[in-house]
Amino acid sequence: MTSTTEAARPAATGPPERATSSPGGPGPALVGVAAGAVTVGVAELLAGALLRVLGGQGTPSPLLAVGGAFVDLTPHWLKDWAVATFGTADKLVLGIGIVVTLLVLALLVGRLGVVSRTAAAAVLLLLGAVALAAVATRPSFAPLDLVPTLVGLAVGACVLWVLLGRLRAAPAAPRPGVGAGRERHTHPEAVRTDHRPAPTRRGVLGAAAGIGVLGVLGVVAGQALARTGRAAGDAVARLGLPTPRRSVKVPAEALSDVPGQTTFLTPNADFYRIDTALFAPRVDVGRWRLRVTGMVDQEIELDWAELLAQDHVEALVTLACVSNTVGGELVGNARWTGWPVRELLARAGVQEGADMVLSRSVDGFTAGTPLEVLTDDRDALIAVAMNGEPLPVEHGYPVRLVVPGLYGYVSATKWLTELKVTRFDADEGYWTPRGWAALGPVKTASRIDVPRREAPAGPVTVAGVAWAQHRGISKVEVRVDDGVWSEATLLAEPTVDAWRLWTWEWSDAEAGQHELTVRATDGTGELQTDRTAPPAPDGASGWHTVRVTVR
Repeated sequence: MTSTTEAARPAATGPPERATSSPGGPGPALVGVAAGAVTVGVAELLAGALLRVLGGQGTPSPLLAVGGAFVDLTPHWLKDWAVATFGTADKLVLGIGIVVTLLVLALLVGRLGVVSRTAAAAVLLLLGAVALAAVATRPSFAPLDLVPTLVGLAVGACVLWVLLGRLRAAPAAPRPGVGAGRERHTHPEAVRTDHRPAPTRRGVLGAAAGIGVLGVLGVVAGQALARTGRAAGDAVARLGLPTPRRSVKVPAEALSDVPGQTTFLTPNADFYRIDTALFAPRVDVGRWRLRVTGMVDQEIELDWAELLAQDHVEALVTLACVSNTVGGELVGNARWTGWPVRELLARAGVQEGADMVLSRSVDGFTAGTPLEVLTDDRDALIAVAMNGEPLPVEHGYPVRLVVPGLYGYVSATKWLTELKVTRFDADEGYWTPRGWAALGPVKTASRIDVPRREAPAGPVTVAGVAWAQHRGISKVEVRVDDGVWSEATLLAEPTVDAWRLWTWEWSDAEAGQHELTVRATDGTGELQTDRTAPPAPDGASGWHTVRVTVR
């Protein structure tokens, strides 16, 4: 006979199923960041290792690929704004923007996991597909470049799935006065029997933080691997820089001792850098080749030792970026050592009808240069040295083009690997389809370096620089406010391919606000235009004016 006490006792139904709930707070966001970090970290680490194997070729890094794709798709007005606003720090700003964007997207993916971890994983894979597309559209793409991103996505998706699952299974913190009482009355059969500790929220978040740190370390290690290659000094130690058959010397009369005025030669470390590469490629000279292809009688391929064995020359050449604004500093002058391009093209034999040479970088960048400026008597060089030193990696090591008289976007290809003889109606350089002019001759320009803001009353030295590469500078004039133009003193001009320094004595600077304006006349007698124009599509123009407070 069953007692009433036993009848009232509920039948045993086994351990109750642990209730799951959508986790709140910062947990899901942290999990999303951890998954994103490990995705990028694994991909970058493998990409760096792959670049070491390939000798610096290809773009397997998803970060660099996405950044490069962004640069490619950037309209010219936005590029002008970025260069004008950030100058040579534009790549740093872009890199910071990419990191912030990835962080926000990872946070959103993690928060989406509150609703559905399947949806969160799907979104992560969709973002990864964008990175894969960016890698696949790089000019130097090879199928192997996809592997790092694919592996990174697989690891990241697994981390996201597991951590979100454990976070949902972790019990919420007990409410005061409630959790302790429940613990004392927990049914004995509800105790876990698999001897595994239940996940705790603190443990899951700690694991997410640790994984996130590992992901960041993977990015750092991957970039370090990608950037470490054979140093320029190693190659020079083995083969030495070529001894030029013709050297140049800057006469003392071309130099200035005015404080604040531009130096005639720009130090390598101070030379402006504007290009489409987020990070300068590290090229293994042991694998590097320069090919001449296209409309030639015979194609040519040179390795590093063969190039150094040619008859090199030195030349003073000023380079200018088409994005330079009036009075800007995206211009520099250096002593370059290299082999004249015309000699290499003569060896290949240029066929009739060709009018352009398409130069190509190891990272896929191209520039279309008129054939005539590479075959006339100017010092258009396949350069291997800058100011007596091997080319810095950021300026094209091991080889770059230097062409007097043209803006860099149509001539100054860094990390040079190919010269294709062709026609303008058959090929175009990187920037031409993006709205920039196909030819890009340098416009006559002048700049006031000192004074820029303030000056003492009385005699004041006004000084600056002017350039009109391959035409030279014959005259510079300065005007105070709306007064008459006064001719400045020109320092010596060692070559028409380099800029020219100038000074002018403002003998009676009076206290107050004044405007100083400069203009130049090139070697052909043509006056610098006063028509104001932006950099796009073929270079800025106008007279440089500075406002000075005389005290």
